[in-house]
Amino acid sequence: MKNTARSISRTALPTLLMLLAGVGFIRPANAQNPETQQQVSDVKQAMAKNKQALASYTWNEQVTISLKGEEKKQEHFQVRLGPDLKPQKTSLDPPPDPPSGGRLKRHVVAKKTEEYQDYANQMKALAQQYVPPDGAMLQQAYAQGNVSIGPAGAPNELQLIIHNYLKPQDSMTLVFDKTQKALLQVKIASYMDDPKDVMNLTVMFTSLPDGTNHISTLVIDGVSKQLNIGIQNSNYQHV
Repeated sequence: MKNTARSISRTALPTLLMLLAGVGFIRPANAQNPETQQQVSDVKQAMAKNKQALASYTWNEQVTISLKGEEKKQEHFQVRLGPDLKPQKTSLDPPPDPPSGGRLKRHVVAKKTEEYQDYANQMKALAQQYVPPDGAMLQQAYAQGNVSIGPAGAPNELQLIIHNYLKPQDSMTLVFDKTQKALLQVKIASYMDDPKDVMNLTVMFTSLPDGTNHISTLVIDGVSKQLNIGIQNSNYQHV
């Protein structure tokens, strides 16, 4: 019996080694899919071209912060893209009124305000790493086999699903108009420092009369803290 087992093992060994050797040459299916590569390239080119077009505009941004369904703060800015194509904001709000009440009340209010504002700023900073999507990071996700084509909602639409875009186990879904070469929607499921601290984003896009694409609304939902940030953009004007 021992001799038979050894004979079988010797016979199976070359086959096993060949299979194991083949594993090293397996590549993610998407990395070999020319259709997916073309779709990714189309999205990247459209985003880059559109960002240049937005640099010739200024617009108004309204930011509303709500905690547990109650509006806590609303801010207004004038925005334009700087030479590095990053947003530069100027506040349109008057100086805030001085705090009222006794010293203890002012201290309690200031502490609570500081807590939710700090978290809101962290949420906005994380959102800025996702929106607008970065072409180089999108290409990297594709090369790693983390991009797939999802079901389209309309004949002219493309849906790209990206996993592990910025963080492990995050996901980003891009809905792209293939005819107009413009983003329609972005949905992101991510998290703060702790994966249990979930943050979801929903971004809607609209086109200006000249075809320039822009974010019309952006909603950031900090699930665990029940903190919501709503951003609306309007009044686009040529510089």
